[in-house]
Amino acid sequence: MIKTFIDKLLGKGAAAKGGARRPNFGRRVEVPQEVHGIDPSLVDRRALDVVHTLKEAGFEAYVVGGAVRDLLLGLRPKDFDVATNATPEQVEALFRRAFIIGRRFRIVHVVYGRGREHEVIEVSTFRAYLDNAAAEQVAGNERTSKSELAGLHHAVDASGRVLRDNVWGPQEEDAVRRDFTINAMYYDPERQIVVDYHGGIKDAKKKTLRMIGDPATRYREDPVRIIRGVRFAAKLAASGFTLDAKTAAPLVASQQLLADVPQSRLFDEMLKLLQTGHAVATVAQLKKLGLARGIYPLLDLVVERAETPFVAAALLDTDRRVGEGKPVAPSFLLAAVLWSDVRDGWAKRQQRQPPYPALLDAIDSVFDQRIGDVSGRGKLAADMREIWVMQPRFEKRSGSTPFGLVEQPRFRAGFDFMRLRADVGEVDEALADWWQEFSTADSARREDLVEQAREEQRQRQRDAPRVRRAPVPPDAAAHGAAQPEDGHPGDGGAGAAAETKAPRKRRRRRKPAGIGGGAGEGGDAAAAPPASGGDDAG
Repeated sequence: MIKTFIDKLLGKGAAAKGGARRPNFGRRVEVPQEVHGIDPSLVDRRALDVVHTLKEAGFEAYVVGGAVRDLLLGLRPKDFDVATNATPEQVEALFRRAFIIGRRFRIVHVVYGRGREHEVIEVSTFRAYLDNAAAEQVAGNERTSKSELAGLHHAVDASGRVLRDNVWGPQEEDAVRRDFTINAMYYDPERQIVVDYHGGIKDAKKKTLRMIGDPATRYREDPVRIIRGVRFAAKLAASGFTLDAKTAAPLVASQQLLADVPQSRLFDEMLKLLQTGHAVATVAQLKKLGLARGIYPLLDLVVERAETPFVAAALLDTDRRVGEGKPVAPSFLLAAVLWSDVRDGWAKRQQRQPPYPALLDAIDSVFDQRIGDVSGRGKLAADMREIWVMQPRFEKRSGSTPFGLVEQPRFRAGFDFMRLRADVGEVDEALADWWQEFSTADSARREDLVEQAREEQRQRQRDAPRVRRAPVPPDAAAHGAAQPEDGHPGDGGAGAAAETKAPRKRRRRRKPAGIGGGAGEGGDAAAAPPASGGDDAG
C-alpha cells in the first residue's frame, strides 16, 4: 500500500515526456460459443480461409473489430477484418493475391475474385502500445511532415497525435490501441471463442459505445476518432446503442483537432458517414452531439440542407439502396446536395450566355466554391458533371436524342437523379414516367413513345393562345417595315413594346451541343459531352 502511494506521488508509470499513464491492458477473457452466441454460418468463407491459412502457417489469427460486433448482434457483417501476429511481409507471402498498403498504418489486402465481384479481406498485424515518450516526435503534422516520417515506425507530432504506428506487439497491447470496447474483441471461428480484454461483450449487451482509455487523449492521438464515434453512433442507433457520457463529453472541444488532418482524409471519412446506409441517422447524430458544423465544409452543407425536400429524398434513397445491397456512388449524393447551387447559377448565367456554356460555367463555379481540389477533379467530378449536364436533355424527347441518351453509360444515374426531382415536384411526374418506360422498352415501342411525345408537343402548340398582331403604324409601313410574326408570350415574338417596333434582322445563333434549346421539347437535337463511364448509382 505504501509503495503504491509512493509510486503515485512520484508519478511512476507515467511517461516522462508525454505525461500519459501506462494504460490498463485489461485481462484476457475467452468467451465460449454458448455465452457469446455467434452463429458461425454468418462468417464469410474468405475470412475463414484467411484465418485458416495463417493458423496453418503457425500464426495467431482472429476475425476482429466491427465484424465481431455485428456477429454478436446477429447481423451479417459487410466487411471482415483479420488480426494476426504475422508481419505484413509474412502475410503477403502466404497468399497469391495479397498487397501491402499504407504508410501510416501498414496492412495487407488479401483479394478474392476479380472485377466488380472481388472481395477484400483486410489483415492487420497486432500493434504494440507505445506512449508519446517512446515515439519519435516530428515537427508539423500529417500534412507537412512526410519527409520527416520517412523510415520512422512510430511517430507523433507536438500535440501527441499519432502520425505513424507500425511497431508490432502482443494481442493485449493491440486491443488497448483500438478505439471502442465493442470494436476490440477477437473471434476465432475455428475454436468459436471470443477474446475480450475490455468488457466489449458487456458493453454490447448494455448497448453502450465506450472509448477505451481517456477519451480526450484518444481523440488527440487520432482526431478522426471523433468522426468514427459519430459513424458508429449513427449505425447502431437503430439497435438502441448510445454513446457513453464520458466518451461524448470531449467531442465538441476536440473538434478543433481536425484542422490538422489532411483534407483528403476528412473527405473520405465524410463519404463513409454518408454511404454506409445510415446517412439520415448520421445527420441526426451530428445535431444531437453538437457537431453540426465544423467537421468538414461539405458535410456542414449536407446537414444544413438535409431537411430540404430534394436532399432529404437523396439521403433516404441512398440509405434504401445500401439496405437493399445495391451500389451507391458518392457522385450521386453530392450532386444532389449541390444541385440547387448549380441550378441557380445556371439560371443567372443564361441571362448573358447561351444555355450550355452557362451550365458548364455554373458547374465549374460550384466545384471551385464547394469542393476544391480534394477530389482531384477526377472520376467523382466527371460523374457529377455528367449527372447535371444530362438533366436538361431529359426535356428533349424528339429526334435521335432519346435513343442516344439512353445508351449513355451514366444514363441510370442521371435518370434516378431526374426521378428524385420529379418526386419532389421539380419536374413533371409524367416526364419521369415516360423515360422510365422508354428506358425499358423495345425499339418499336420506343418509336411509338417518341411519336407520342411529338404529337403531345404539336397539341400544346395548337392549344396555346395566339397573340393578336399589333397594327403597323403608317410611317413604319411607308418605310417597308415588316409586321411581327405571331408568337407565344415570352418567346421574343410578342409583347406590346416589341410589336410596335420594326423587328431588327437577327443572325440565327447555332445552338450548342448538349442542350436542347435550354429546356422544353422543341429544341434542336444535341449530343451531350462524351460519358466517362462508371458504375450506375442512385
